[in-house]
Amino acid sequence: MRRKTTLPSDGMTGRARRARVEPMAVRPLRDGRYVVETDGGTYVVDVEARTCTCPDNAIRHARCKHLRRVAIEITTGEVPPPGRRRATCAVCGDDTFVPMDARGPQLCHEHEHHPGDLVHDREVGSLLVVTRALHSRADETPTETGTLVSDYESNLEYGDHEPVFEAVYLDSLPANAGLTKLGELRAYRFPASRLQRVERGFIRSRSLAERLAHA
Repeated sequence: MRRKTTLPSDGMTGRARRARVEPMAVRPLRDGRYVVETDGGTYVVDVEARTCTCPDNAIRHARCKHLRRVAIEITTGEVPPPGRRRATCAVCGDDTFVPMDARGPQLCHEHEHHPGDLVHDREVGSLLVVTRALHSRADETPTETGTLVSDYESNLEYGDHEPVFEAVYLDSLPANAGLTKLGELRAYRFPASRLQRVERGFIRSRSLAERLAHA
């Protein structure tokens, strides 16, 4: 349970000031709404519908201090936005927000990879293009030979719990072949932290990125 906190007034007045200086605890619900606990009562806020169960909003239809406080805490990253939940990045351990139905180990924005990203292999120094996220742990996912990704010799220094990505080596692409041939290359599986992002969206063609993801 979160404790009630206050925020600096920032020179504001009226409801905007009360949203900051009055002690409140904001707690997200699984349905995308938020419970706001105050010294005067507990209310349910729906930021998308712009409603609150307090009299100020329900009767006077004002943008009450509870709605304002929830909006502030979403903006500052204290609570997740509607439709997302808090999770822990499997690489760095920092908090991140992910879709409510996200499965498997999760990653923060800094360590996430997407189909079409250009990445650097920390072990051999080569460049690769990410083709697919598998949403499974390295100690649960086999390679083509049947060995678990986590047990593969060059992956022993990376986390067993990290999510696995498939990627293709750029240096295996013939010199006279275009990027459209990437989908024909053999994809390899890696724990997330072995791949260091060089350029997000290196493959900018949506159709090509989709073909890579389903290669």
